[in-house]
Amino acid sequence: MLRRWTPDTMPKPASRYSQLALAEGATQRLEISGQIGIHPDGTLAEGLAAQLDTALANVDRALAAAGMGRENLMKITVYLVPNTPEAVATYRTCRDAWVGDAAPPAATLLIVAGLASPSLLVEVDAVAAG
Repeated sequence: MLRRWTPDTMPKPASRYSQLALAEGATQRLEISGQIGIHPDGTLAEGLAAQLDTALANVDRALAAAGMGRENLMKITVYLVPNTPEAVATYRTCRDAWVGDAAPPAATLLIVAGLASPSLLVEVDAVAAG
């Protein structure tokens, strides 16, 4: 069972994520390598929002391959190259739409100088349990 919450004794999240995620009695733990904005056919999505949506869709594909879904997510870590308020707002909008009404996983956002290729704007890794 996964429990995700923000205790009253901790700061409220800046957007839609949980401060804590606890896997109780979990029999499986899934570590998903960093997913980037490349579609399964090998094409790169154009622009930050499209790369975010594609990277998150790749997380969905990884979860499905392991017989899991977003309800199994404990944490996502996002590495974002553009260091602007607009880029952070785009990230939050895309992530919040992806999380939807589900219990949001714990999350960390890092602004980085670059990724494996200059054309990559974002990378997302995740941990799930079930």
